[in-house]
Amino acid sequence: MTSATAGGTAPVPPARKRKSVTGTRRTVAALFLLPALVLLGALVVYPIGYSVVRSFYDQSGDGFAGIDNYKALFSDDGIRTALKNNIIWVVFAPTVATALGLIFAVLTERVSWGTAFKLVVFMPMAISMLASGIIFRLVYDQDPEKGIANAVWVGVHDTFASSSAFPKAHLGRESPLKADGGGFVTRDAVRAGQSVSLPLVGVAPDQMPDSAKKAVRASTDPGKVTGTAWQDFTRGKGVGKLGQVDPSELGYSGMRIEAVKDGKVVDSTTVGGDGTFTLSAKADGALLRLPADNFKEPYNGLDWLGPSLVTPAIIGSYIWMWAGFAMVLIAAGLAGMPRELLEAARVDGANEWQVFRRITVPLLAPVLSVVAVTLMINVLKVFDLVFIIAPGSSQDDANVLALELYRKGFAEGQPGIASAIAVFLLLLVIPVMLFNVRRLRREVRR
Repeated sequence: MTSATAGGTAPVPPARKRKSVTGTRRTVAALFLLPALVLLGALVVYPIGYSVVRSFYDQSGDGFAGIDNYKALFSDDGIRTALKNNIIWVVFAPTVATALGLIFAVLTERVSWGTAFKLVVFMPMAISMLASGIIFRLVYDQDPEKGIANAVWVGVHDTFASSSAFPKAHLGRESPLKADGGGFVTRDAVRAGQSVSLPLVGVAPDQMPDSAKKAVRASTDPGKVTGTAWQDFTRGKGVGKLGQVDPSELGYSGMRIEAVKDGKVVDSTTVGGDGTFTLSAKADGALLRLPADNFKEPYNGLDWLGPSLVTPAIIGSYIWMWAGFAMVLIAAGLAGMPRELLEAARVDGANEWQVFRRITVPLLAPVLSVVAVTLMINVLKVFDLVFIIAPGSSQDDANVLALELYRKGFAEGQPGIASAIAVFLLLLVIPVMLFNVRRLRREVRR
């Protein structure tokens, strides 16, 4: 093909095959992308499409159910609890993890051991969700001897309010005492110059206070009421005598004794190491009472995995894992921050709090939003921690949408509702993903 020109005709070069931006022919690029596209379609597109279609059918998969499965999302108590818990997760977990990451990154920026600290904080990221769930199931164990959370809590509590040394003490046979509102009281009034016996049983020898000594019979004292409170039990059949202080029996050291007249405490004392005690003449004609505080069960800590605390407890384990992730990303943002602005603010008289609030945080806003959005997407599909940590008795209270999807689909045999939950989760994640994509595009344009 030729075209006319001022100097004659000139040949037109043949049309070239179009290439991609990188210079690669599109057919070649398509061939290289084909395996990835096939995997993407098989592992992502097809499951999503199948779940959408399946969500409109009944449990057998044969009958069209319309939007009935979606109506169940807002009428089923379990799903509503899961949705409420997911809202709690989305609000608190990313916020706290991001805040802790920011604090750790800023505080360790200038210290010599900051790298070692960051390594320790980031280490939980190397642990799987399953392993972390098992770890925190032990951490939150109710028994302070096993669970470190309750061990610390009980230790702090007992620092300010000591527990009783005799929680298992109770009345023996032919006892001069009777039960009284969690404690015990003498059946008859006592008199000055009288030595009173207050025997109890039920405390194991190895559970007696360290200050407990061999009990002795209290001597009488005119004008005063004396007595002995002791563990009336001797190992071996027929060795000890009931109601009498035997040589191997120990006194209830530290037990509180009150003298009560007309419902009022007129005198009180504490039992010595050998079990003896002395009350003044005010106790003449009174009943002796062993208050319930002597026998209260020791403080056993909080029920971390109970219905009221199980969700915050699991969120705590999630933060333990992901605060390191937030810290590393924020620390990278801090490393690229222009130092001239910080130094200029300090030269102008700003203190460190003002520099942090007015300079550091605004400059880190893009990084903070990336971390927060990433964690929000992550918590929407949290499953492992809830499934492992929450015991069966509290799993309904700790339920989240991903766990409810598993329960409906596999444990309860309701794949239609499970598919509807999956689609609903996808719809919740899409806006967050779109926000993240738009933000990234704005950053690229800048």
